[in-house]
Amino acid sequence: MSRPAEKPALKPNDLEAFWMPFTANRSFKKRPRIVVRAKDMHYYTAEGRAVLDGAAGMWCCNAGHNRDTIVAAIRAEAETLDYAPPFQFAHPKAFSLASRIAALAPGDLDHVFFCNSGSEAVDTALKIALAYHNVRGEGARTRLIGRERGYHGVGFGGISVGGMPNNRKYFGSLLAGVDHLPHTYNREEQAFTKGEPEWGAHLADELERIVALHDASTIAAVIVEPMAGSTGVLPPPKGYLQRLRAICDKYGILLIFDEVITGFGRLGHAFAAERYGVAPDMITFAKGVTSGAVPMGGVVVRKGIHDTFMRGPEHAIELFHGYTYSAHPLACAAGLATLDLYRDEKLFERAKKLEPKWADAAMSLKGLPGVLDIRTVGLTAAIDLASRPDAFGKRAFETMDRAFHEDDLMLRVAGETLALTPPLIITESQIGEMFEKVAKVIKAGA
Repeated sequence: MSRPAEKPALKPNDLEAFWMPFTANRSFKKRPRIVVRAKDMHYYTAEGRAVLDGAAGMWCCNAGHNRDTIVAAIRAEAETLDYAPPFQFAHPKAFSLASRIAALAPGDLDHVFFCNSGSEAVDTALKIALAYHNVRGEGARTRLIGRERGYHGVGFGGISVGGMPNNRKYFGSLLAGVDHLPHTYNREEQAFTKGEPEWGAHLADELERIVALHDASTIAAVIVEPMAGSTGVLPPPKGYLQRLRAICDKYGILLIFDEVITGFGRLGHAFAAERYGVAPDMITFAKGVTSGAVPMGGVVVRKGIHDTFMRGPEHAIELFHGYTYSAHPLACAAGLATLDLYRDEKLFERAKKLEPKWADAAMSLKGLPGVLDIRTVGLTAAIDLASRPDAFGKRAFETMDRAFHEDDLMLRVAGETLALTPPLIITESQIGEMFEKVAKVIKAGA
């Protein structure tokens, strides 16, 4: 038998072995965008260039980068408790963090189930919804309703209820029994809106049509992002979320808010549910809970849902679900330190105060070559660019690449949309600097 050929030795800094997620790998490896450290509002390259972070990493570093108290909390916990099993055992910081998060949530959302990411949080919420109806004797409620242009992570549940075609089309039929509401964006009616657009609340009434098609007795839950972030910052029309809540209440359908992006200050409140005055039945969170320092996610659940599971023998498991790293000690330590920073520096209030200045700065780009629309809400903005005839997405991609290499700015792209979502510690002068850089790179790509 012949021996298999030996693998060629990789160079110490070879880029080939890492298959990068959601990345044009071949293009990246020809012209890498690599950072080696970060502090507060900036990333730094190996050459020492300071890159202004216009994306809070990936919507997650809300308190800024490498904050001293978060770093110290992680270090101290690593030296004290590296790991504790979350099945049948626990550690104190898990309970402390759950209590702190529940206190921030609206209404009777007062129980927290921990996981490790937004994707896991969504799948957890969907499973809780299905199990809830089952244990209360309505096991026929298995249908899940998402929304077009929705992003709910990359688990099979999340991409099933999600509404981004490229995230779905390569992976087969996904979950059965899923339907979708229409998305809420209409450029003709909503272009260049600051905050929530006036037009579009009626789109929530499409849920009535879906209920009539499938019958309410088969529908478990509706899941939406209060603001659809990953598909280009789509704020909810005024009154839209309130109408969804009313229809769900009418038919006994659970309403889940995916607040992985909007949670922890992005829209000027602990959760977007507070901004809009709508209490869902569950809230998914991740990203900002640790300011991106350690992976963590979770679901905040209403008391009535939680208590429905607490009816069997006390020695028996109530919910057959969980993860090896649920409520990991390092993540809990990071989460507690992060919540302290949000509170002590009043970062949620800061985001709310800066929102008008942020919106004005974003709208200053109106009229630049190829700018079709600008949307802002909280400390979030999106700029839609005109596509080149033969290459959808290339203009935005080149703008992002140029911003990093030539103008020391990190931003995100979705299709032909530039997204800006900075850490909440951004100053007014940095807001001006950021949009000056964006204007420059847009003009350069015209």
